[in-house]
Amino acid sequence: MTEFTRNAFLSASKRFVEKDLEVSMAGRAFMITGANSGIGKATAMTIAKKGGTIHMVCRNKDKAEEARADIVKETGNKEVYVHILDLSETKKVWEFAEAFKKKYKALNVLINNAGSIMSQRDTNAEGLEKSFASNVLVMFCFCCPLGVYILTKSLIPLLEKSADPRVITVSSGGMLVQKLRTGNLQSERGRYDGTMVYAQHKRQQVVMTEQLAKTHTNIHFSVMHPGWVDTPAVANAMPDFHQSMKDSLRTPEQGADTVIWLAVSEAATTNPSGHFYQDRKMVSTHLPLAWTHSSALEEQKLMSVLEDLAKTFQPH
Repeated sequence: MTEFTRNAFLSASKRFVEKDLEVSMAGRAFMITGANSGIGKATAMTIAKKGGTIHMVCRNKDKAEEARADIVKETGNKEVYVHILDLSETKKVWEFAEAFKKKYKALNVLINNAGSIMSQRDTNAEGLEKSFASNVLVMFCFCCPLGVYILTKSLIPLLEKSADPRVITVSSGGMLVQKLRTGNLQSERGRYDGTMVYAQHKRQQVVMTEQLAKTHTNIHFSVMHPGWVDTPAVANAMPDFHQSMKDSLRTPEQGADTVIWLAVSEAATTNPSGHFYQDRKMVSTHLPLAWTHSSALEEQKLMSVLEDLAKTFQPH
């Protein structure tokens, strides 16, 4: 209540250095998942205003094209491209990333923003639990578990060839109540709680960010919490929370502020890679005296499981 609300953002913004964002992004390419609404669209809009080339990765073609039209009209920047991809379909994520690398010579920044909260357990065509597939496997490499992992890993060679490469992942404060779990990754056992599954995936995103930062030292990795933001995803997935908190929720632009700061400012890269941010400041990934810490062995196990699972869906 004191850190994640709109008022908390307004208070934190008093210490922001506005010149950090007074930069031109002309000549730099940004891939943003879930860029057709909410935080993703707000991020794309601001970076497009700064002259950046935007690659919108979205699931719904109509909504994506509508958002693109809004961005082009508002910014005058026509270097905005739509890519249609369902991040829960892991083979398609591999195929998309490989095709992107062949077509484009550079990708400076990958922003893993897209995420999903499922009200009940559901699987994709490959037999993977959809929230895990999109939030972890695809998204991190996108956003969280498998989807993120696949997207990010596949695009790392292109990022490494580009100037000042960065990977930013949008997480959630929900991960603060979750300890990394390396078993039951696809929520096959026990009662399915979509909100807690989502929070677990966000914890996994944090661990992936930390581990990838250690492995790929020439890319600046970061993960952030946008606060409680009034987005269509929150309204649809958590209607009771949205209704009770709607007057205190941040705008999408406020939620996107730290994403944009991490993506474009020189100040962000003066901090070490692999850290967690809130309102442009590095913060702990655990609450004081929390039980959520995991061992190095557990963290390595997560990465090994993701790597092995990702390989099974890699095109040959």
